[in-house]
Amino acid sequence: MALQNLPIGIQSFEYLRANDFLYVDKTEDVYRMVTTGKPYFLSRPRRFGKSLLVSTLDCLFSARKDLFGGLYIYDKWDWTRKHPVVRIDFGSKAYRSVELLNQSLSDSLRLVALDSGIELQSQTVPGKLEELIIKLHRQTGETIAVLVDEYDKPIIDNLSDLTLAGEIRETLHDFYQVLKAADDHLRLIFLTGVSKFSKVSIFSGLNNLDDLTLAPEYAKICGYTQEELQTNFALHIEELAKSGEETKEETVARIKRHYNGYSWDGRTFVYNPFSTLRLFKHKIFDDYWFASGTPTFLVNLIKERNDVQSVTEPFEIQANSFDAFDIEHINTRLLLFQTGYLTVKSVRKDPFTGKTGYVLALPNEEVKDGLTTHLVAAFSACTVSGASTLQQQMMRQLFAGDTSAFNRSLKTLVANIPYQLHVPAEKYYHSLFLLWLNMLGFKVDAEVLTNIGRIDAVWTWEERVVIAEVKYAAEGSPDTLIAEAFAQIGEKKYFERYLGQNKRICLLAVAFAGREITGEMRELK
Repeated sequence: MALQNLPIGIQSFEYLRANDFLYVDKTEDVYRMVTTGKPYFLSRPRRFGKSLLVSTLDCLFSARKDLFGGLYIYDKWDWTRKHPVVRIDFGSKAYRSVELLNQSLSDSLRLVALDSGIELQSQTVPGKLEELIIKLHRQTGETIAVLVDEYDKPIIDNLSDLTLAGEIRETLHDFYQVLKAADDHLRLIFLTGVSKFSKVSIFSGLNNLDDLTLAPEYAKICGYTQEELQTNFALHIEELAKSGEETKEETVARIKRHYNGYSWDGRTFVYNPFSTLRLFKHKIFDDYWFASGTPTFLVNLIKERNDVQSVTEPFEIQANSFDAFDIEHINTRLLLFQTGYLTVKSVRKDPFTGKTGYVLALPNEEVKDGLTTHLVAAFSACTVSGASTLQQQMMRQLFAGDTSAFNRSLKTLVANIPYQLHVPAEKYYHSLFLLWLNMLGFKVDAEVLTNIGRIDAVWTWEERVVIAEVKYAAEGSPDTLIAEAFAQIGEKKYFERYLGQNKRICLLAVAFAGREITGEMRELK
């Protein structure tokens, strides 16, 4: 049986179906959505299938029955009714001024009008949208489907310029405001984006929008579930296993660790399509999604706020916090969640207050490795490639128990940090070493209190276990701190749970004394 073509980079449902590319059927979710309501908003990270979903809706309301053969919705939809579609895609352009935004909107509306033989008279962009909707309804006798893809991209593109971002926000306010007034003419409103910004008109003017972002029944509308992956990509998994000289079970487990883990309800977990498709094409485990858009703005924000705990430690956020994202007061953790660097790992209801809490954490190895490496590079003032190379060296040194080489790597890690960054030393080093431990695969022991200057962690790899303690002091002898670290490991007996597991246990002490750093490893006898 031949491998079906992978839809890499294809966002057109029509092209995908007409050319027999592999399609994971999401039309059951689509059918439920379009038959149970009208105005919707869906937030998902970039490159997660939102544009393909919008294109699917476009073809559905355009009554392209020929494209839906064999899919869930095929024998359930009324193909005799064709609804006009007004589709606006913000994802393909940059918006560096209000003028460019208005011109783009005007062009999009003009093209829809031209296809229907309609001439728009209004001079304003909101006026053109209203005029187009009304005239399309009168011309066809059918209500309109309005599809807006990446509604928030003009704002996100300009987060480094809050004045411009605010002006663009107000422009979008006036534009989206039209949709609520045009309700009688509309069959569907569907908007996608990354962030749910507060004070934006689609959530103040269009206050009847049904936000599907955290709705459990739509948790798999974008992305691939484990079942979908193993069913739809069975032959590709077999090919990948052969190329890696692994069993199918080993390959599936490896794919799951690296690319699965995204969730919006804490129960249904999905794969990022962008990385999954490229894995099956290239047969190399790489950080495809992360590399497709380096999060420079996020990295700088985390460094500026010294907020690495957002990345290294799971945390809980209340449900109403997701509706409070404001460009003037950016919440680091919300931004990390909305952009796909954090995801929902579990959902729990407080038994006393009844409020719902969402536990957020890194989704998988791809995001963890990529984001942590970029942050370590930023905090240690070295290059990303340098941080990645250093990571591989230190992992080999840990595995070999090579103290002298490990010491040299430690010194390399901080060698390029500008002097001025050493001023808030304790806090800065605490952040750097949380990231460093995370990058190397250490797990902070949740049972041990972790505070500034005191980090307890464990690193396991095959038959090797490394128990670490990091000490910091503004001044003094590194040797004294090393001795204190080993004494603490011995007193707390961190290693006891690993005894009898046929593993080599190594104790690691790392000491910062001012700007001097040293480390020592000892095999547990």
